[in-house]
Amino acid sequence: MIRLLGERESGIIYPLIFQRAEVTRRNYCLELSKHKDVEGVHKGSINSVDLDVIENRYLLSGAADSSIVIHDTQPANGEAQQTYKHVCQVSHNSGSTKHSVETIQWYPIDTGMFTSSGADYQLKIWDTNRLKVADKYSFHGIVYSHHMSGISVKHCLIAVGCSRSTVKLVDMKAGSATHQLRGHDSSVFVVQWSSRDEFLLATCGADNRVLLWDIRSAKGSLVTLDQHNGESASHSKCAKTAHDGAVNGLRFTSDGLHLVTFGTDNQLRLWNAFTGKNMLVNYGYVYNTSRKAAQIALSCSGSPDVVFAPSDSNIEVVDLYGGNRITTLRGHYNSVNCCIHDCQTQYLYSGGSDRNILVWAPSSETEDYEEHLRDQSKESRGEKSFTQRTAATADTWSSDEEDNR
Repeated sequence: MIRLLGERESGIIYPLIFQRAEVTRRNYCLELSKHKDVEGVHKGSINSVDLDVIENRYLLSGAADSSIVIHDTQPANGEAQQTYKHVCQVSHNSGSTKHSVETIQWYPIDTGMFTSSGADYQLKIWDTNRLKVADKYSFHGIVYSHHMSGISVKHCLIAVGCSRSTVKLVDMKAGSATHQLRGHDSSVFVVQWSSRDEFLLATCGADNRVLLWDIRSAKGSLVTLDQHNGESASHSKCAKTAHDGAVNGLRFTSDGLHLVTFGTDNQLRLWNAFTGKNMLVNYGYVYNTSRKAAQIALSCSGSPDVVFAPSDSNIEVVDLYGGNRITTLRGHYNSVNCCIHDCQTQYLYSGGSDRNILVWAPSSETEDYEEHLRDQSKESRGEKSFTQRTAATADTWSSDEEDNR
């Protein structure tokens, strides 16, 4: 890093190259943070987490005990050792929600609103300031996933995937479901808007398929992703399937050019988001037996970026374009269900069935913290030694001695 700083100051490399190199280094050396943790509040498995994109500060989480919690990841005390306290909570005792929360998401524009969905067959719009439900929409089945576009300017649609095979598009302005997308044969586990094209939607489900939709078109799905790129026999069982098992993980890259999918065939796959071609990247074996959405995360601004994929009680970190396994993050005591990456600090937050939210930080920060502790220890020993020397040389004369004479 020191060498790169010198080259940047000398004009040998561009600042953007230095930034990407440092971001990549931090993404590659993540480990369980020894000086930052998240206050435990949930009493059930944590199914979904989301970090606001406005300040990258407030961590939203939903759990199987129907609780929804917001943690502040940037406390004002400035201390090296920090526990992220929860600032507000919606519990099952409030009566607002009584079933497992499967997906949670901040409103992309500001933190004054967030959405939740789950086993109560409902999508709920929440007022953050009052922690009250502002609006809700009912469906005929468990809502496994919903998603709002972060780049849309011409629509205000929330895509909803549930245990029925139909994908619904809810228009918050109209207050109802305005579109139905039919194409899947079974439960839809994940829906995701493109980060590049506001009209492009990707969906995946228990039928082993991944579909791309242009919501302006009335002709059905735009592309059905094929793991064999059309080279398998048309009568084959795996023809026009993205995986050999249910697909329960889906994520667009930050530039929207590629799509990452995760299946119960224990495989990750990378796709061209515009042609639908399988990029044939071999990520190796990534354990996945979940029968609901598995929230994977992608880094951004790195060179290359990395994929964070829950794998039983671990998180596998792999090179997005090369497929090489970088490291395995171990810390949870039970299966990991979700994770979210902070592109500003390169921190990773993960939630699991052990009811914990863990913080993963670059190892360099752990070294800085340990050095801070050593400095504090030296200062305290120095102060103690100074106090002892002062006590040894102190004048113990008293006026009472003069009176006795």
